[in-house]
Amino acid sequence: MTETSNSELSPGASEQKTGRDWVKTLAHYREPRTLRSVFELVVSVVPFLLLWVLAWMSLSVSYWLTFGLSVANAAFLLRLFTIQHDCGHGSFFKHRLLSDWVGRVIGVLTLTPYDVWRRTHSIHHSATGNLGKRGIGDIHTLTVAEYAALPRLKRLHYRLYRNPITLFVFGPVYIFFVQNRVPVGLMGGAKYWVSAMATNAVLVAALWLVWYFGGWSALLLIFLPSTLLAAAAGMWLFYVQHQFEETHWNDDEDWQLHDAALDGSSHYVLPQPLQWFTANIGIHHVHHLYARIPFYRLTEVLRDQPVLAGANRMTIRESIACARLHLWDEQSRRLLSFEQARALYS
Repeated sequence: MTETSNSELSPGASEQKTGRDWVKTLAHYREPRTLRSVFELVVSVVPFLLLWVLAWMSLSVSYWLTFGLSVANAAFLLRLFTIQHDCGHGSFFKHRLLSDWVGRVIGVLTLTPYDVWRRTHSIHHSATGNLGKRGIGDIHTLTVAEYAALPRLKRLHYRLYRNPITLFVFGPVYIFFVQNRVPVGLMGGAKYWVSAMATNAVLVAALWLVWYFGGWSALLLIFLPSTLLAAAAGMWLFYVQHQFEETHWNDDEDWQLHDAALDGSSHYVLPQPLQWFTANIGIHHVHHLYARIPFYRLTEVLRDQPVLAGANRMTIRESIACARLHLWDEQSRRLLSFEQARALYS
């Protein structure tokens, strides 16, 4: 991964910019454009529904064709999740109520109760990189010292948890099919139970209709492949956005929100088609600095602010290595693999 500091990229006044300074600059990009938001929604929803219809019609032709169409549709489902993500930040439409209801409807398609997710994701934004506030809306990360202090059985449990098969295969299944069905982390709030149960009720009704008219083949060859692939891709994106070698963690007393947002979030450089399907979510350092910026304006930020365009850059090839990183080393201030930690401290 290539991480470039402000001072290396831009001499003069901008070299002293902190995360807090950048917030003032980024405020100029916060206003959504209604027609553009409607356009982005339409070009995501319409192809998603069209591919569903084509996949349904293809059941009588070829199950392999049905499966292929469903795999393709996972990309549009992933894009819909990122639009739901923008709705949760109030950045998709100027009117919060409209954003919320668009997000709730999309939440049925993504198996994600909108109000529950919005709250846990808000916690993630307010505590990312804070060692004293881990636990909700993040990927569990131990420090080297914490891992070393664990008994053997708990070390094994953490190793299993950080295994790529757990994180990117079993993890998405658990999160979207089990965890999202109840308001985990917010069990005491009636609002969140309503969100979870209402989403579940609409989802069950929709799936029952799919089964009633299309049978098990429609569920197994259309619904499941697109949902599982989109979930796995979303999990991978969330992982590489914060789990990279030069990420940022601090104890609560030394933690600063804007610096953690800038230094602890990656700029995942994707080919243009993938950038479109992921709705620019790879420009994550800018998003964490100012979450109210609509996803379609993040590229404007990079165009106008070359310092941010060059910061925390990570290619797909470089991102593969992130799957082997497991422990935060407070001494070297980088994320290490189990093997690296053992070599340094055994």
